Amino acid sequence: MATQRRNPPAPQPELYRFSGLDFGTVGLYFGLLAFIAVAGQLLLPLLRQLAPNPAAASYSVNLVFYGSVGILALLAARRVVARDLRVLATRPWFTLVMVPAAVIVMMIFTAVVVAAGGGVETSQNQASLQAIMQRVPAWLTAPLLVLVGPFVEEYLFRHLLIGKLSRRVNLWLCCALSTVLFAALHVVRQGITLPALLPYLAMGATLVFVYVWTGKNLMFAYFVHAAKNLLAVVFIYALPPELLEQLRQVQP
Repeated sequence: MATQRRNPPAPQPELYRFSGLDFGTVGLYFGLLAFIAVAGQLLLPLLRQLAPNPAAASYSVNLVFYGSVGILALLAARRVVARDLRVLATRPWFTLVMVPAAVIVMMIFTAVVVAAGGGVETSQNQASLQAIMQRVPAWLTAPLLVLVGPFVEEYLFRHLLIGKLSRRVNLWLCCALSTVLFAALHVVRQGITLPALLPYLAMGATLVFVYVWTGKNLMFAYFVHAAKNLLAVVFIYALPPELLEQLRQVQP
């Protein structure tokens, strides 16, 4: 008897219509960002009383921020998540091979872009994350940086800005918007400069490519983003703090 070939789930256009939960998640994301920007300094003395050190206070803020937004994002995208996981399950070897391959391509592309731009400037975002990881144990930071954070960003910058917005706006314009906004929001606290922007532009462009290449598969882009962050977490925790500080101060 011939075995029946499993076909991936059929496309579901209704999954790419904006919902109330989408608008609520975006509103919470930018509302919390604005609140932290305006009231962050006022809350800092209280946080320092509650937390043992500034890194722990920063971790707590990020946990509340990404945790609350992540819950809404997962609720809003739950049907897309389930659909995309079923699609990837039909080709498990493709996922297992192409996720690390995409991370390697991302790293090479980032190195080329940074070299072409004349060097890199460590962003305040990256410096803050490194400070957190030097003071907060891995079992606390890894879920936030590897599981929750990448999902929130892929939901916002790929699923919404490309998957859903491209039903109304040109696809390539959405891709460009996704790449630029993804990079800009990672460096906006210190002021947008090209050296600080370049690594995030390269990363954003790679994630946009894999998202579109896989037929707007949110979970594949998420796995690539999570794998890249996992590699960074392992790298930072594996290096002695003194060596990490020396590497951070080196300007190519």
